[in-house]
Order: sequence, then structure tokens, then C-alpha cells
Amino acid sequence: MAPVDKWLQHEGRLIKTPAAFIEQLMNRVLAVGIPLWRMYVGLQLVHPQLQAMGYLWRRGEPVESVARAYGVQFTSAYIGSPLQEVREQGHPVRYRLDALTDKHHLVLHEVRQGGGTDYFSLPMRIRRDGPMPVVAFATDRKAGFSDADIDDLTRLVDMMGAVTEMHIEESVAQTVANTYLGRQVGQRILNGAIRRGDGEEIRAVLWFSDLRDFTGLNERLQPNEVLELLNNYFQLVGNALAAHGGEILKFIGDGVMAYFPAEDALFLPMVTANALNAARQVIGDIEAANEARAAGGAEPLRFGIGLHVGAVTFGNVGTEDRLDFTVIGSAVNRASRLEGLTKALGVQVCASADFNEVCMQPMKSLGTHRLRGVPKPVEIFTLPD
Repeated sequence: MAPVDKWLQHEGRLIKTPAAFIEQLMNRVLAVGIPLWRMYVGLQLVHPQLQAMGYLWRRGEPVESVARAYGVQFTSAYIGSPLQEVREQGHPVRYRLDALTDKHHLVLHEVRQGGGTDYFSLPMRIRRDGPMPVVAFATDRKAGFSDADIDDLTRLVDMMGAVTEMHIEESVAQTVANTYLGRQVGQRILNGAIRRGDGEEIRAVLWFSDLRDFTGLNERLQPNEVLELLNNYFQLVGNALAAHGGEILKFIGDGVMAYFPAEDALFLPMVTANALNAARQVIGDIEAANEARAAGGAEPLRFGIGLHVGAVTFGNVGTEDRLDFTVIGSAVNRASRLEGLTKALGVQVCASADFNEVCMQPMKSLGTHRLRGVPKPVEIFTLPD
């Protein structure tokens, strides 16, 4: 195992993804003579949608990533499996696959049907609290694993533990950053933009959307109903933004603050069109949702969207040890004020003259109006009839 250990220390720890790491590691394990045919490692995640991620390697095939949704621990695929046995009891298990009976778990029969003869699974010790990773090996050699093979595989799991833990920690950091900050902002933070005052000026389309009469909804509905309503609304807005290149920057109560970056002014016609298409998708999706709500006796969702384009400062504000990554500038304020005007004008979308000027899609003028905090009246546009 010395060549494998040396590779782990010098090269293996630098590989970026778990799948690539496992593939290269298993090739080196084969090269030192261990008769592996199949290997699986299951990693618990900190993720809003997935409970675990598995990586399945089979000799001569690329590594397969297997996502496990929440609730997998209550399914027949897990209950009674060797992975559950190892994870809950914390000790290795071994099964000679030529001696299986109907009492053995389906996964063991599947490995045997694929050509496996011997199965060995054990826990991986790491520092992180919670369910431990579990590694399972199988061979198709007729004689199965030798005692020396079992010793080598046990040492291998210890040897690969530190690198695996690095991948787990990176996954957790990436997931937390993406979930709470968004992909683009999260990546900036992970790349080191974490000092107070760090920032850059960018040109972007700003989006503010807000539910109407949210205060009244809070009074009329139970807290769990309000939470469900908000999540459904946010999901529709988030789906539309993601489909058209926008990204949520933050949730503000019942409001959504988002942006569509435009690296160059030449891209603004395309970016403003994307923002309008996202607005149309939200309108259509919420109309469909309101039909379902009406069938169930619930009141409809009503909302407004404000759109503006301009230069904003993108960066960190806050205290020395508690920061928020946000956008600031007059363009942000105008987008917020435009959203507030949708109710008074009886429309779902209000866009600025600056937005209309660079947008190639036709828009309808609503005349000039005053925006709170803006000295002069400004012309307002909306979607055409």
C-alpha cells in the first residue's frame, strides 16, 4: 500500500472532485494487486434537498454519483442493508456472496448477480459529528478477498479518510454559501471576498418583487399557512429567475431582491429581455397557482415587480465580525420604489425609463410619476397589454 499512501499525500489530496479522486484512487489500488471489482462510499451531506451522496466505482467504468434524497433511511433500499448495519453499529461487516440466503438484503443479492463473490464494508472515522461515511468493497475473484486484502482495505479507508473529509468540508461550505447567498455571491465569498468594505461596481438589472397585503395575510392565516404560502411564492419567483439568468440576492420579509448581471453595457438588451421573460413566467405561474388556490377555497396571491438598470456597488457591509454581502446604490433604491408603485398604478410590473431605453422588447408607458426619494418625476413603463 506504500505507493497508494504516497499518492494520497502528494497528489490525491489535490484532486478537486470526489468522483475524480475515487476513480484515480481505485486505479492505483488495482495497480498494487488488490482484486477490487466494485467500491461504494456514502457521504452524509448538509444540503437543503439531499441527505447523502454516494459514489459508485466499478472496474473499467466511470464513477457514478448517486444522490440520496431526504427519507432514504426509511426505504427498503436502506433498512436492513449492510450500510445501515455498519453505520449504526460502527463495526465492519463481511459477506461471502456465494452463501447468501433469502434473509440477506437485496443489495447483497444485486452485487452477487453482477458477478461479486465477496463483500466487505466498514465505517470511515472522521472528525465531523453526525452519521459517519461508510465504504463498501466487493471483488469478483472466485476465491474472494484474502485476509491480507481485508487488512489492506481497512488501512486504505483510514488512509483516504483525511482527503474524504476535505471533500466533505468543501461540500458543506459550498452548499451553505450557495443556499444562503446564491451561487455567484457564494463563490465570491469562498474565493476570499469577506473583508468589510470589499466591493466592486457592476452594472446590473435590479429586480424587486413583493407580495401585496402580506400584513393582512399574516392576520388571517395560521403561521404554518403563511410559511407554506411564502415558500410556494418564493419557489415560483426563484424558478423564473434561475431560468432566465437572474439570481436571488436576499429575501426581505415577503420580498425578493434579485439581480441580472451585465458585464458589459452591450449585453443590456439581452439582460433586460431576460428580466422581462422572468417576470412573464412569474405572472403565468402565479396565475396557475391562483387557479389551484381558488379551487381549494384560498385567496389569490397578488404581487408586484420593480425593474431598473444601473450601476451598483456589490460588496460587504456590516460590523467587523458580522457581514452582509449586498448591493447598494441609487439603482437599488429606484428598483424598490418602482415595485412599490405597482399597487397604485394597478399593474404587476413597473420598469424605469432607463430600463426601457436599453430593452429591445416593446413596453407600454404609464406616464410620469413621482418615486419616493427621487427629486423629479420619472416615466414609468410596464408590459404591453
